[in-house]
Amino acid sequence: MLLLWQIVTYWGISMITQTAASSAVTTTTDYDVVVVGAGFAGLYLLHKLRALGLSTHAYDAADDVGGTWYWNRYPGARCDITSVDYAYSFDADLEADWQWSEKYATQPEILAYLGHVADRFDLRRDITFSTRVDGAKWDEDAGIWNITVVGGETVTARFYVMATGCLSLPKSPDVPGIESFSGPIYTTGTWPHEGVDFTGKRVAVIGTGSSGIQTIPLIAEQAKSVTVFQRTPNFSFPAHNGPFPTERAADMTADRDAYHQAAKESGAGVPLEVTERKTLDVTEEERNTRFEDVWAAGDLIRIATVYADTLFNPDANKIFADFVRNKIRSIVDDPVTAEVLCPITYPIASKRVCLDTNYYQTFNLDHVDLIDLHNTPILTVTALGINTANTSAEFDAIVLATGFDAMTGSLVAVDIEGRDGHTLKQKWADGVRTYLGLTTVGFPNLFTVTGPGSPSVLSNMVVSIEQHVEWICDTITHMDANGLRTIEPTAAAEEGWSNHVNDYANITLLPIAKSWFNGSNVPGKNHQYLPYVGGVGGYRTICNEIVARDYLGFVFNGDQCNDGVIRRLQPDVNIMLEFIATLGLPPFETLDVDEARALSAAIGDEAPPGPEVGEVVDGTLPGAVDALDYRLYRPDTPGPHPIVAYFHGGGWVFGSATSDDSFCRDLCDRSGVIIVSVNYRHGPEDRFPAAIDDGFAAAQWLAENAENLGGIAGHLAVAGWSAGANVAAVVCQLAKDAGGPMLAGQCLLTPVVDGGFDWPSYEENAEGYVLTRPLMEWFLNHYVDEADRTSPKLAPLRATDLSGLPPAMVVTCEFDPLRDQGDAYAKALAGAGVPTAHVQAHGQIHISVPAVGQIMSSIWVREKMGNALRGFFA
Repeated sequence: MLLLWQIVTYWGISMITQTAASSAVTTTTDYDVVVVGAGFAGLYLLHKLRALGLSTHAYDAADDVGGTWYWNRYPGARCDITSVDYAYSFDADLEADWQWSEKYATQPEILAYLGHVADRFDLRRDITFSTRVDGAKWDEDAGIWNITVVGGETVTARFYVMATGCLSLPKSPDVPGIESFSGPIYTTGTWPHEGVDFTGKRVAVIGTGSSGIQTIPLIAEQAKSVTVFQRTPNFSFPAHNGPFPTERAADMTADRDAYHQAAKESGAGVPLEVTERKTLDVTEEERNTRFEDVWAAGDLIRIATVYADTLFNPDANKIFADFVRNKIRSIVDDPVTAEVLCPITYPIASKRVCLDTNYYQTFNLDHVDLIDLHNTPILTVTALGINTANTSAEFDAIVLATGFDAMTGSLVAVDIEGRDGHTLKQKWADGVRTYLGLTTVGFPNLFTVTGPGSPSVLSNMVVSIEQHVEWICDTITHMDANGLRTIEPTAAAEEGWSNHVNDYANITLLPIAKSWFNGSNVPGKNHQYLPYVGGVGGYRTICNEIVARDYLGFVFNGDQCNDGVIRRLQPDVNIMLEFIATLGLPPFETLDVDEARALSAAIGDEAPPGPEVGEVVDGTLPGAVDALDYRLYRPDTPGPHPIVAYFHGGGWVFGSATSDDSFCRDLCDRSGVIIVSVNYRHGPEDRFPAAIDDGFAAAQWLAENAENLGGIAGHLAVAGWSAGANVAAVVCQLAKDAGGPMLAGQCLLTPVVDGGFDWPSYEENAEGYVLTRPLMEWFLNHYVDEADRTSPKLAPLRATDLSGLPPAMVVTCEFDPLRDQGDAYAKALAGAGVPTAHVQAHGQIHISVPAVGQIMSSIWVREKMGNALRGFFA
């Protein structure tokens, strides 16, 4: 039978009257809290809530404690986090009292451990076993949950906590004709407790995920023959399991508190040092040595963090994946079988990497066969066996290692009805939305432990469970102390968090794979990346910050609210800002011009290089007064090419023809056109309109000399960033007024188009985002007199007629003081009949789009800019 371990409450246990400390309102319920499940989360919840003096009861479909580890009894079932870490940390005596026998504990040992915990804290007396939840309904008037168990019993509770686990509901097998098979069918997630003897049997195993990889070698030790049906191969590393690693225990014993604190602050909930080095920054020899060390370690965390860019850079990821594929080829004797076992359709670690014992070696056995379902799909299961497109075989037993309806399956399997009769299943039908993976709008006083939108399955689950349980208990304590009856997230907070979860996933390679991480393994399930990629430590910081900010994003009692969004910046932008803050750099506006120029140049020297292009040529061209330096970037494609005159950022005060080198390389690579980055005179030595005059002179010269540069005559556009975008925009207006040169387009990134400060974004984004209002004032003061700041040569937005200008792309960033004037310019251009594409970059700051090789979340913006430049000449 399929596992649903749902919660309900127990009938007829004592009636409790809960009176909040500062409220006259009383709520009478059977329990303060009802908990689903008696696994790691449920047991710790019972222990913590009981210590707070709250009446609590848990329900589980199993007949004893254990949760997932009660049901997953298939041969070879083990944890894939080292045993010392895959255990509670809340009680030092408990920790000292239990000794693990192996590096990776088996299912029986983990189950025995959870039984020991239940005995030690006398938890079973508050659990009703062999009982499922039929439904749970929120009573808005009473402010309580009515929970019904199978059989009709109903109990009430103030709080309802789903501790059902992320991998607890086996997915329905999508194997045609499976119901026709006359022999036994075993599912790894609901394995018979008495075990299975496969001696002399012909066994078919469908699925090569974690449970399949663990169980196939052991089934092969017994069975007469094993045929493995594989849809998608997985990357698997040898676990190198063995006796319990005493060095890890020694680390913990030496300073227990420090060890567990390091786990809480880590990315994955395990205190391992993570390298900051990147794959391509080291020699091939050093790289292969590290890969070999990781292969020999058999440690999931080290695999996922082998280099800092493994999950971000496709080229780096491929190098590591090729290493593992070559390992597979070296182990498996038959070259054809080896290739079938090599994953090639997704990045390594974008599916959960597996740990195994002799998995690949098993396919060298004469009685083990592998069928690739991509080339040989199953047509149907018959009473006696399985028919594929090429074969027909009889079997005595079938093992379904087809995985789980992960993260959400066990939550929506119960009919949870919130406010206004809406169910959780209905709400999540088109996409999961939570706040922190703990709560969701429309379902007051409902908590989900390690739910979607939390680190959960990307972490050491026990560390994440403890953090969630403690947060829930602290929140209930806060509510009772302040007379608060209900808690629920706001729509804005939930939407903001959902965006943040998606933003974090999208800067990585993780969403690329079709996996249970994004629901792709379940037919008909909405596809979205469900766990939070930001790490255990970062997530804990966010949860603590929300509490410190008076429970930001939560509403209490339906009307007491401190609304807001906890993380609005793109994750990598926020990381960059945090790093900049650690440098202790002086604000540019506090420096004199020479100091500011030197600091800007030093920062630029540390920038990663952009992509390789066909050719880079430095030269000079005549400006309005003196010669101007330029750097030409030629594509790696046959010419001639169109030309784009690019003007650098720097507030008209600093910068050069080479200061935006990586960005210009990126634009050249993406657009397939020649980029000519041109310098111009800077203030305060050469004040307004010197930069504009130089920009116009450069455009004229490039138009006249296009063919000599390898360009196409008459195919010229302009582009720029910040002050450089101001130069580009004004050059377009000057060219129109002068009757030439003819410009095919203008691409303006975060442009300055107005000299005034009467814009809301100057107030909203005044501080903290590198380009600040004080710095913008410093730039303008060095470049232009106040009387000239309304001139169209400084403020092109104020020009009387914008019609007839070349087609435009205008890019603005959400957290930029210049945002509103750029938005206004895009609107004004479109209103004047200029074909205008307006890109509003969510979560970006003024400097993040040009940050090639540093800000992954802005790649899509640069891609659009490259396409726009190419499109100007279509």
